[in-house]
Amino acid sequence: MADLRAGSSRLLTASVWGAGAVLAVIVVQMVTGWGSDHQIRVLNDLAYVPATLLTAALGLQLITRGGLHRRERRAWVLLEVAFIGQGVAHVVSLIRDFQPGLPPYPNVSDYLYLAAIPFVVAGLLLLPAARRDRGDRLKLLIDSLIIVAGACMALWYLEIGPMLQYPGADPAVIAFSTAVPVLDLLLVFALIILLLRRPEAGAAVSLLSGSMALKVVADSTYTVAYIQFGIAYRPGSWPFLLWAAGSFLTLLAVHRRLCQDGLTQARRRGRKRLGWLPYGAIVLAYGLIAFVARHQALYPLGGMIFGGVAITSLVIARQLFAQRENRRLAVTDPLTGLSNRALIAERLTELVRQPIREGRHGAVLLIDLDRFKPINDTYGHEAGDAVLKAVATALRAVIRSGDTAGRLGGDEFAVVLPGLPSRAAAEGIAQRLVDALRTPVIFGDAVLGVEASIGVAFRDETTADIEQLLAHADAAMYAVKRSGRGRYGVYTPELDIRVRDAEMRRAVENDEFVVHFQPVVRLTGDGGGMTVEALVRWNHPARGLLMPGAFIELAEETGAVVAIGEWVLREACRQAAGWQTVNLSVNLSARQVTRTGLAETIRDILAETGFPADRLVLELTESVILHPDEATVARLEALRAMGIGISVDDFGTGYSALSYLRTLPVSVLKIDRSFITGIDTDPDTYAVAEALVRLAKAYRLQVVAEGIETAEQARCVTEMGCDYGQGYHFARPMPGPALAELLAARLSPERS
Repeated sequence: MADLRAGSSRLLTASVWGAGAVLAVIVVQMVTGWGSDHQIRVLNDLAYVPATLLTAALGLQLITRGGLHRRERRAWVLLEVAFIGQGVAHVVSLIRDFQPGLPPYPNVSDYLYLAAIPFVVAGLLLLPAARRDRGDRLKLLIDSLIIVAGACMALWYLEIGPMLQYPGADPAVIAFSTAVPVLDLLLVFALIILLLRRPEAGAAVSLLSGSMALKVVADSTYTVAYIQFGIAYRPGSWPFLLWAAGSFLTLLAVHRRLCQDGLTQARRRGRKRLGWLPYGAIVLAYGLIAFVARHQALYPLGGMIFGGVAITSLVIARQLFAQRENRRLAVTDPLTGLSNRALIAERLTELVRQPIREGRHGAVLLIDLDRFKPINDTYGHEAGDAVLKAVATALRAVIRSGDTAGRLGGDEFAVVLPGLPSRAAAEGIAQRLVDALRTPVIFGDAVLGVEASIGVAFRDETTADIEQLLAHADAAMYAVKRSGRGRYGVYTPELDIRVRDAEMRRAVENDEFVVHFQPVVRLTGDGGGMTVEALVRWNHPARGLLMPGAFIELAEETGAVVAIGEWVLREACRQAAGWQTVNLSVNLSARQVTRTGLAETIRDILAETGFPADRLVLELTESVILHPDEATVARLEALRAMGIGISVDDFGTGYSALSYLRTLPVSVLKIDRSFITGIDTDPDTYAVAEALVRLAKAYRLQVVAEGIETAEQARCVTEMGCDYGQGYHFARPMPGPALAELLAARLSPERS
C-alpha cells in the first residue's frame, strides 16, 4: 500500500511538471520567433489547457479528500470555482481560434477570466492566518488601505483615467477594460491583507500569492503599454510569459497544499519583511503627484507638493521611531534592561529553525540564582533589585555580541547562544558566567553573596521546538541544584525528569528495585527481638546498583516515589514475614503520607504478605511532620491504632519543632548520623548528642543512634542511654538471603 501511494505521488508530481513543460513551449516560441499570429495564438491557448485543467482537478481533490479545517476548506472551494472558470476560459479560447468571425474582444473567455477574479479575492481573504487582536486587525486594515490607495493612484493615472477618455471606443469595451484594473486592485488588496496576516500553510500560499502578483503585473503592463504608448503585445510576448508563469505557480500551489499534511505556521519574520509596503505606497503616490505636476510652477502647486512630501516624511520618520521604541519596550525587561521572555522566545524560535550543521552549534543557558530569596527577605526588595541589576551587568560582560541575554522572571535568566564553533564554547561561556556571578554585590553596608546554577542545553536532533529545548536546560539546571549548586551542568537524556520518571515507574513494573536490610542493634537491657531497616536499591540495567541518593529525590519530585514506596513496603514485609521475632522498619515518603488512602494501602499490604502490624515501624523524615495538618495527624493516628509504630528519622537535620513530639503519635526517634560523628573525640559533639537523647527520653520515646562506625562511638551512645544503635560498626545493609543467614547463625548458639 505504501509503495502504491508513493507511486501515485510520483505520477502526480510528474504530471505537474509535465504541464509546466507544455507551458514552457511559449518561451521556446518567443525565443525562436516561430509561426504566424494565428499559429502563435493557437499554440499559446493550447499550452494553457493541461495546466489549468490539472489545477482544477487537483483543487477538487484537495477539497473532497477531507482533513482541511472548515475555514480553509471554504477558501479552497472559492478558489476552485476560479480554477474551473479559468480552465473553461482557456478551452473556450482554444475553440475560438478555429472559429473565425467571432468578436475578438471582449469575448466569452475574457468574461470568464474576469468572473474568476472575485472568487480568487474571496478565497485569499478566507485563507487561515495567524490570530490577531482588535488593534492589530485595525492596523492591518489601515496598512492595506494605504497600499491599495497608492496602487489606485497609479492605476488611475496610467490605466483607468486614460481609458475613460479614450476617443471613439465602444462603451462595452471601455467598461470591460476598466473592470480589469478595478478587480486587479481588489486582488492587490486581498494579497496585501493575506501577506501581512502571516498566512498558514505558508509555502502553498506563497506560491499562490506569487501567481496572483504576476497576473496583476501582466494585466497592468499589457494595458499601460497600449493606453500610454500604443503598443499592442501579441501572444508569445513577455506579458504572456508572465501569465503563463502565474498559471504554473497556481498549479504548484495546489499541488503543494495537496501534498502537505496539516498547517504550517509561517515565519513571524514575514511581517517584518513586508512592513515597508505602506511607506512604499506613500512614496509611489507622491512620486506620481510630483510627476503629474512637473510642469506646474513652483508657486503655488509645486511648493505645496514639496511641503506635503516633507510633512509626510516627518510623520513616517516619527512613526518608525515610535515603532522602534515600542518594539524596544515590548522586548526589554524594565528592571535589568535585558531582553524579556518574549524576545528570548523569538531568539529560541530562530535557533530551533536553523538547520543542524557540522561545526555550527546553538545552545541555551538557563540561569537560576542561588540563595536569592534570603536576600530579598532579609534586606528587602531594593537589595534584591540591586543583585538582579548586577547579574545583568555580568551577563553583558561575558556573552558575545551576537548572543541574547534575558530575564525570564524573578531570579531566572536565559542566554541564547547561536553560531557556536563547538559545544565546548558554550561550556566555556557557562563557566565564565558561574565565575562572574560569584562576585559579591555591595548594597549599602551589606555585602551580598550570590551564586548561580546554570543548565546548558544544545540544539540537536532531540530538540524539535523551544519548549523541548527549555525543558532540557531546565532539567540540567535542577540537576545542578540537587547536586550542590553554584556551577553549570550540561543536559543529557538521563537528566530528563519525564524520561527518568517513566524509567523509574517501568523499573517498579520490571522488578528492578531490590531491598537490602540493615540490623538495628539493641544497646541496653536484654537482647529481645532484632529490628531491621529496609533500604531500597535500584538494580539499573545499564548503570548498575544505584543507592537511594541517585534517584529518591527525583522520585519524590515526580511522584514515582509513591509506587516505589509501596513496592518496597510490600517486598520488605514479604521477606520479613518468614523471620520470626524480627521487627521491620520501613521509610515512608512525604508524598505517601499525604495520600488519603494511606492506611488502607498499608492494611492491604500487611494482609497480603501476612506480616504482623505490631512488628512494623514506619519512618518519617522530620520535614514530613514539621507542620502536619489535621488529615495527616488522623492518618498517623489510624496507623498507630493498627499497632504500627511511628518513627522520626534523621532527627535534628530539619527545622526542628519540639511540639510535634507531643502532638503526633511518635514512638521512636532516630538521631541523625551527623550528631554521632565525632562524639568519641569532641566533647561538644558528645554534649549535643547526649542532650538529644535526654530530650527524647523526656518524651518517653525509644532512641536509635544512626551512623555508628566504631566501637568507641557505640560505647558513647550506650553510655548516653540510647536504646538502639545502627551503623557499619554492627552490620552493613545486606540482601534478604544474607540477613536470613545472619539470623540463623544468631539463633543457633541460643538453641545450643
